[in-house]
Amino acid sequence: MVDYSKIIFKKRGADVRINELAVISRPELVEIGNHVAIDMGVYISVNAKIGDYIHIAPHVCIIGGADAVIIMEDFSGISAGSVLVCASDDFRMGLLGPFTPIEFRHVINKPIILKKYSCVGVNSVVMPGVTLGEGSVIGAGSVVTKNTEPWTVYIGSPAKAVSVRDAKLVLEGVKSLGYEI
Repeated sequence: MVDYSKIIFKKRGADVRINELAVISRPELVEIGNHVAIDMGVYISVNAKIGDYIHIAPHVCIIGGADAVIIMEDFSGISAGSVLVCASDDFRMGLLGPFTPIEFRHVINKPIILKKYSCVGVNSVVMPGVTLGEGSVIGAGSVVTKNTEPWTVYIGSPAKAVSVRDAKLVLEGVKSLGYEI
């Protein structure tokens, strides 16, 4: 078990709660804002920029290695059991695996970005290079391979737009916390 209160991060804000059963393999590459919870069983192996008011639920896996990037803007979240693949071998080309020399592999390494107020639903998968638009939500069990539109709800595999969110209530709540919109 790790005592994350003693680990040095690239940046660590106030009111940060990291469960001792989480694994952050490269804390020196991780920036964490204020009011952040990272639950048990979370695994992060990438360069991460985590904003304010963020929740990463149990058993989330954010993978891709030290050169891969995830950016979570304020008020975004990832629900339990989800996998975010920031870098991966292109299975159509070359050999596979992290110990195979890079000249024999074709790696897709593109940042995943969760814009403000966006959320990934339970047991979903997000692939390299995807940007979740502001306020967009991914339904449980979905596979996201393309960028999403702001304030839109997506479900399925591959994820498809099914409805629109009302931004007003969300933005009123953010304002009441003293954040500028």
